[in-house]
Amino acid sequence: MRRNPVIPFALIAVLGILVMIVVSSVGINEREAIENAEDGEESEETAAGPEEMYEQQCSSCHGGDLEGQNGPSLQEVGSQYDAAEIQDIIENGKGDGAMPAGLYTGDDAATLAEWLAEEHQ
Repeated sequence: MRRNPVIPFALIAVLGILVMIVVSSVGINEREAIENAEDGEESEETAAGPEEMYEQQCSSCHGGDLEGQNGPSLQEVGSQYDAAEIQDIIENGKGDGAMPAGLYTGDDAATLAEWLAEEHQ
């Protein structure tokens, strides 16, 4: 008995086509999610509160309780600067690169600056 040598190749081709269809359908759903995020829907980063934003970018230098480590203490930063000045420092940095620029910009920087100015006087 001789087997048809084309059958294993045909099975592999059919399986490959099925895998491509599944991967393509998943990709279409991901593309729609990305397009929705680009259209102005709130993403996970912008949905974070000021405390979470501080923990993500600032606590490594300014400490978990704003006590200061490599960077200065921010526990009473609101008594030294107003929200606009704090936002300027967050967006543009300060010193000779000790405080890097651009960790947050726009609304995120404003939210964090207001929190620091109001809560930490």
